[in-house]
Amino acid sequence: MSQQPDIVFQEWHDNQAVAEQMIPLIGSLYRRNNVVTTMFGRSLFNRSVIRILKDHRFVRKIEGTELSVQDTFPLVQAMTQLNLGPAHVDVGKLGVAFKKQGGGDALAFMREQLADIVDSHDPDAGNGEPKDVVLYGFGRIGRILARVLIEKAGGGNLLRLKAIVVRGRGDIAKDLEKRASLLRRDSVHGPFDGTISVCAESRTLTANGNVIQVIYADSPSDVDYTAYGINNAVVVDNTGIWRDEAGLGQHLQCKGVSKALLTAPGKGDLKNIVYGINHSDITADDRIISAASCTTNAIVPVLKVMNDEYGIEHGHVETVHSYTNDQNLIDNYHKGDRRGRSAPLNMVLTETGAAKAVAKALPELGGKLTGNAIRVPTPNVSMAILNLSLKRETDAASLNDYLRRMSIDSAFQKQIDYVDSPEVVSTDFVGNRHAGIVDAKATIAQGRHAVVYVWYDNEFGYSCQVIRILQQISNVSFCKLPRSHA
Repeated sequence: MSQQPDIVFQEWHDNQAVAEQMIPLIGSLYRRNNVVTTMFGRSLFNRSVIRILKDHRFVRKIEGTELSVQDTFPLVQAMTQLNLGPAHVDVGKLGVAFKKQGGGDALAFMREQLADIVDSHDPDAGNGEPKDVVLYGFGRIGRILARVLIEKAGGGNLLRLKAIVVRGRGDIAKDLEKRASLLRRDSVHGPFDGTISVCAESRTLTANGNVIQVIYADSPSDVDYTAYGINNAVVVDNTGIWRDEAGLGQHLQCKGVSKALLTAPGKGDLKNIVYGINHSDITADDRIISAASCTTNAIVPVLKVMNDEYGIEHGHVETVHSYTNDQNLIDNYHKGDRRGRSAPLNMVLTETGAAKAVAKALPELGGKLTGNAIRVPTPNVSMAILNLSLKRETDAASLNDYLRRMSIDSAFQKQIDYVDSPEVVSTDFVGNRHAGIVDAKATIAQGRHAVVYVWYDNEFGYSCQVIRILQQISNVSFCKLPRSHA
């Protein structure tokens, strides 16, 4: 049946109006109750009207049913009438369930579905003690971590970015302005969402009300954090200079530091943590943790669910990775093989330790995977191609359906995303907060052989995984509703 343009246009405007009404309610829940509302894992907080409408449209692709703001608005409205405690609430999943039952009393429905957190918010008690965080290094990952930490501070996330540590660059006032500018504008991730001001006298950056001390030091031993009012802090080392216990242990010798988190693969006996997979291995006694690599974070969750369902006999991981600051813009000396050649002009074949690193998070796959990498002339977003021999037969449709279900209703929904479009390319995944995104259209499966393509934002997606580890070691956790069925 053909659509009537006037009716369709009016429906669009009506939905825009409802989304506009929804935005302040979502913001109030976030700031007043520390309730993060999502649409099948996609945050609704601080999103535009169009983005909210698009996220509702996305539901059709994964659930096969339409969901509009007309369906979810009564649920969000009901949430503001309940005295909710901190949680992550997937309004999309609840909206689908509410619609399937035929609607009804939205307040009663939400009271039942959110019973675990109803009447658990105490505005006078607070949600715990804030945790001081220090970023040691302020490069690509450091600045994205800063963006995410500043964003989450608005909801009372309890993680407080108190300082960044960088090397001195002569003129301090000029250096601070440059640091602020790099945080304010990014060629890949776009402008910072907020305001940033600089105070050269106090050597601070203020971003969305967060006062961040800039500390100039050439080594960890140069810093006494207590002199800046920083205590019991977690230092997130983004430099990659030290990757073993002895090197990173320097941070623990500093006054005001309790733990260190490395944003690179750790060496020796350091625990390499892929959040969502082996984060339960972290104990209260662990003072130095590695967040592994971006590629390891991207592939391990998919490998985990594949091995659980089909069993992996052996496989090869080929990484198609965007160039990084480690490479040269033009041909020049580099200690690594081939990496001295111009990154923007060449595909560069190089090694990756991601396949071997899988065993640190998934011991059952030890010795079963090989790996290689190709650096390509793009600045961000990479892809891992998992070429696997399985213990059990499958086909592309069955495998994709399984991976889709894992992405929306399992313990790995923050790690695994899923896309089923013949037109997506790498830039479509800039800013994606999942560790990896399965490209369903590229899946190949026949008998006991499968090839799965996994996109990942090697900067932003990885940084979000780092934040999740940071939350864990800082005892920041949230109830997630509705409960997963997988």
